[in-house]
Amino acid sequence: MMPTAKANRIDWDAPEMTALIRAAIGEDVGSCDLTTSALVPAGRLARARIVAKQDLVVAGLPVAERVFRALDSDILFQAQYEDGAQVPAGAAVAAIEGRAQAILSGERTALNFLAHLSGISTLTRQFVNAMTGTRARIRDTRKTLPGLRALEKWAVRVGGGTNHRFGLFDAILIKENHVAIAGSVAEALRRAKTFAVAMQPTPLEMAERESFRAFENQGFLPIQVEVRNQAELQEALAAGAELLLLDNVSPTDAARLVAIARRERADCVVEVSGRVTLATARAYADAGVDFISVGALTHSAPAADLSLLVEPTSGG
Repeated sequence: MMPTAKANRIDWDAPEMTALIRAAIGEDVGSCDLTTSALVPAGRLARARIVAKQDLVVAGLPVAERVFRALDSDILFQAQYEDGAQVPAGAAVAAIEGRAQAILSGERTALNFLAHLSGISTLTRQFVNAMTGTRARIRDTRKTLPGLRALEKWAVRVGGGTNHRFGLFDAILIKENHVAIAGSVAEALRRAKTFAVAMQPTPLEMAERESFRAFENQGFLPIQVEVRNQAELQEALAAGAELLLLDNVSPTDAARLVAIARRERADCVVEVSGRVTLATARAYADAGVDFISVGALTHSAPAADLSLLVEPTSGG
């Protein structure tokens, strides 16, 4: 299976992963790497290092390895770190040895995966560090690149964050547009609870559900409701809401709303989203929320700076 929010480990050799890697190679190499074919003899061997050009938290090394192996099954790829490790600028994250053509043809695809995923894990770690000592945990959203969500959520996890729902299929999240159609927060919650009872999973399905593990005592199917102000918060609590999402509120308002929620329901889980940056994350964490969701972790993380340096060997 591909990595998902339901799995802490990844089958890097799953058919879906292999297909993703081959599609990425095909997009870049196409029918032929013209430059490499013109300049590099087929049997020429080379060594290479993938070097971090900045301090980063590395993510995606297993993907990079499989990019090169897809081009040369005999290639030797030695990761110098594990995903999630803090890597200093100038350090080699991997050493590669094999056919020079495969190394050169796979360079950009491998670095694209590594740079993107390491950028996500690095930004995630920065948020985690900013909230040290508080109860709050950082987590992602569904604002991901199509086809790469599983890998991006993996990068968030190894960066020290947690995953929100993987998709629309593993939790109920009532947002303002749902409320608009249902007519009210209370009516939306009523419909959601009725649906959740009908959708009660088997014990095995419950054991496999990971994305809302912290909420498993809140019912068979997690139901979270987004609120924008005190009136909606109190309406949600009166209707029995247990999982609250404060949307686009200031840190000051977040603290006030958290206090109200905890007075009325001490065990409610409160999350905040919107307006959160590295500069404001600590203030939101100090407001007493349980989770802070940040779409920027996946949709706006700057790519990490890595490069591949190659040298020919005497063989070939």
